[in-house]
Amino acid sequence: MKYLGCLLLFFLPLAGIAQTSITDLETYPVFNDCTQVEFAREGDCFKNTLRKHILETFELPTRVIEENYTGEAFVLFEVDREGKFQVLYVDAIYAELKEELVRVFQTLPVVEPPTYNGRPTYAQFRMPLRIPLNFTNVPPVQEIEEQVTAIEDPTAAPLVQPQDEYDQIVSRPFRNRESQSNLNIPLSHERYSRFDAAMNRIGTNSHTASKPFLYKDVSSYYDFKQEREELEKSTSSWLGRKLWNEHLVTFQGENYWFTGDVILDLQLGRDFQSDYDFTYNNTRGAVFQGGLGKDLHFYTVVFESQGRFADYFNRYAESIAPFMGSGVAIIPGRGIAKEFMDGGYDYPVAEGYISYSPSEFFDIQLGHGNNFIGDGYRSLLMSDNPNPHPYLKLNTSFWKLKYTNTWMSLRDVREEVAGEGAYRTKYMANHYLSLNLTKRLNIGLFESVVWQDDNGRGFDVNYLNPVIFYRAIEFSTGARGGNALIGLTGKYKLSDQFNAYGQWIIDEFSSSDVFGGEGSWKNKLGFQLGLKYFNAFNIPDLYLQAEYNQVRPYTYSHNSVVLNYGHNNQSMAHLWGANFREFVAIARYRKERIYGSAKLVLGERGFDFNNEKDNFYYGGDIYRSERERALETGVRIGQGNTATSFFTEVEAGYIINPVTNLKLFGSVIYRNFDPLENTAATFNNNTVWLNVGVRTDIFNWYFDY
Repeated sequence: MKYLGCLLLFFLPLAGIAQTSITDLETYPVFNDCTQVEFAREGDCFKNTLRKHILETFELPTRVIEENYTGEAFVLFEVDREGKFQVLYVDAIYAELKEELVRVFQTLPVVEPPTYNGRPTYAQFRMPLRIPLNFTNVPPVQEIEEQVTAIEDPTAAPLVQPQDEYDQIVSRPFRNRESQSNLNIPLSHERYSRFDAAMNRIGTNSHTASKPFLYKDVSSYYDFKQEREELEKSTSSWLGRKLWNEHLVTFQGENYWFTGDVILDLQLGRDFQSDYDFTYNNTRGAVFQGGLGKDLHFYTVVFESQGRFADYFNRYAESIAPFMGSGVAIIPGRGIAKEFMDGGYDYPVAEGYISYSPSEFFDIQLGHGNNFIGDGYRSLLMSDNPNPHPYLKLNTSFWKLKYTNTWMSLRDVREEVAGEGAYRTKYMANHYLSLNLTKRLNIGLFESVVWQDDNGRGFDVNYLNPVIFYRAIEFSTGARGGNALIGLTGKYKLSDQFNAYGQWIIDEFSSSDVFGGEGSWKNKLGFQLGLKYFNAFNIPDLYLQAEYNQVRPYTYSHNSVVLNYGHNNQSMAHLWGANFREFVAIARYRKERIYGSAKLVLGERGFDFNNEKDNFYYGGDIYRSERERALETGVRIGQGNTATSFFTEVEAGYIINPVTNLKLFGSVIYRNFDPLENTAATFNNNTVWLNVGVRTDIFNWYFDY
């Protein structure tokens, strides 16, 4: 049944959005019935035709009639560059009213789009709809006010009086702009595996080694909007939408937006070989992100955490503890911790950055967090293994090149290197050049240098030059001026399903020692080889990966103990430091919101004995000085207190909210560690660690120590 007399339609200004009257546009949207109308009457014809269509098509829902409802709804819609009507937002007390308004607009024909300066643009309208069921008059056209938003008009000025500015600052209907922003996609192995295949197809000009990725770079290959739509749950309640599909808080204005969410990592588990009854992690936090214009974005997250972990992980955290008694441990990848209750730790963490794109070729970030270089699970160049730290990053992309410069401030928290009771500051600068040589082959060149803040040197401006070779600066500033490393990366796309990749790290290159055949300690090299198999065995979203890593003894260390390749007693590269070889196998699978993964790590490692009989340095602990080395020649991987390490982890879960990556999960870890000789710090132990919990997955937890 149609109730034409119960509608009062009129157009009002779009408050809070930069506006221009329709006379500032060259043309209004044009229906077919208006093509012969003179220019001055195009607006009237558009309004009359639109109103006529709505009055003839709209059917008042039965529920609204039965409840004798009187009130108002409104619809925000646009006519896009193709002349299509798009409903952006509908506000009404009844879901039936919303559905009916959407249906009516879906029946509108394609029109000629509005133009500005002779080019198609898009126009937005706000249309209130009053429903006094006993009102039968429709106002004449001249009483209807209209405003159109000309998005491309740089001279558009607000039509709001100054005294009304405060009231005009209201939240507009939220349109998710995250996928087109220059915000980072948080480092999560499971999250990145979803679009890894799309970015690595033959013929793409993507650069996948420098991480974290920006949303706008990945969106060229992967449809985030489609992913959200496929995973969206059908729910009409506010609580349901926020739990399953949306950000908790959203705000969008004329040219800015932000979102806010609660962060959780609540885990309860059991280490079956521990004296403690249970393990736990209790993380609460908040994350805010947003954009000011299209080029400036920000992100900040604060965590408040307490936890007690499996015994082996607790022991490692305490073994790398800082001095001064201010903390009893460093939680790997998180930060300095203090004692909390019985065997637990309290460890607050904060991360964040500002991201700015001054042009299509440059992206600049100033932040506090981690970066990663490589296509593998591990990186021998730059990893997200250590605690978050301050950094400045410049990405330059053009042609078939991507050039990444990163400058970092790091700390050495050991008592033997402290200065006047404070942690020692050091700096790191690196640059990484990625080049797509062919549509299948990518190569990368890496160089990094670490220097210490001695003699008032501070941050050496010599290293601000983004293109100079750091080795030259190292030589020019003296023997202890810095510790420079160089590296190579490569990736070859065997097919759209298979990718081979690798890395080579060179800490010190002396051809006579490397090729002399005597196993010199100066042969400080490491390499990685890996293979990825996307949609394995033609099963969609089945992801398989195999990887081999090895690093010779004394790599990443230095004569000056401060100039090691580390931060907060952790390696900036592989979490095992040096003097190891390992094999990693990973399988991941996702079906809609359900996911699962399995990981196996088998390795051989060389530790120091650190006892009265033998206190020499065998090359695994990168924080010891090379001057304490045990051997000059005959150096081999696994030397010293050789240990075999077997680690496997299986995890399965359900993605509660894809927008925030909130997950319900369960995992089990089995670890066997067997050294040649049991010492106070290195001894035979087995672990079975079971965990269940709910977690916002926005950083990588590494437990395979």
